[in-house]
Amino acid sequence: DLHVRSRRQRQMCIRDSSIPVPTGFHKGEFILQIYLAVTPAEAQEASRFRCSLAHVAYCIGPDSTLLRQNLLLQTRGGLLSVTDRGAPFIASPERLSAAALRECGRRSYGGVLLDFEQPPAPDRLAFAETLARRLSPRPVYVPESYAAASGAIPLICTAISGGNFVQRLQEAAAGRDRAGGLALDVQRLRMDFTLPAQSGEGRPLSGLELQDLLDRESPSVFFSQDLCARYFTYARDGETHFVLFDDADTLSQKLRTGGNMGFAAAFLMYPEVQDLLPKLFPGRRT
Repeated sequence: DLHVRSRRQRQMCIRDSSIPVPTGFHKGEFILQIYLAVTPAEAQEASRFRCSLAHVAYCIGPDSTLLRQNLLLQTRGGLLSVTDRGAPFIASPERLSAAALRECGRRSYGGVLLDFEQPPAPDRLAFAETLARRLSPRPVYVPESYAAASGAIPLICTAISGGNFVQRLQEAAAGRDRAGGLALDVQRLRMDFTLPAQSGEGRPLSGLELQDLLDRESPSVFFSQDLCARYFTYARDGETHFVLFDDADTLSQKLRTGGNMGFAAAFLMYPEVQDLLPKLFPGRRT
């Protein structure tokens, strides 16, 4: 349960926890555009933080139609967010693009987020490119796997378990000639690795599971400059575990790094970061 927090606030031993803040910034302020991805049920609560909203309320229906969930009639502004989960083949990218444009006009959306989960396919790529061309200069954001879609802005995931975070953003920007044609997919990292973790894949942790580990193990928590994330280790059943996770400070640093490099926007899933928002955006809460 992403919304569950521990009743006890354990005093943790955090080493190297003072994350440097770039000059010219103030706490809670970022250069890049921040979007909270919300369902219709979450929109009113999320709007308290005065961030732009990406409305996760649309899906692709039969005959290249755009279907809308129970969205409030007064919903205006932000982005239209459409998923391809369970979607059929897009026979007419033009028809679907036209429907998205009409909805953007009706609700004054400033762009579209294509939250596609399926691997890139010709019909999806054709839709992304058609929509980007017809919606321009308003942006169309796509997963990094759809970076080949002409005119669209790929999302670069911030949750890494190896390598170097800054270098990853630099390499992504170099591949696009400029960082302004990129956005951040700010995923909250909470992962438990059994060492040696040769595959780089760990077991995802819920917020409750992570807090239970912290309460039970009372570990020393460190900050990784390379990964821009917190970590700690613990032993169980003769195996050593390495836990990597984000908090408000590490997510803030990732946002500031992307902003300094010229990234256009950043997306956060509201349920995933709900408990961190008061610290991430202290000056925005109403």
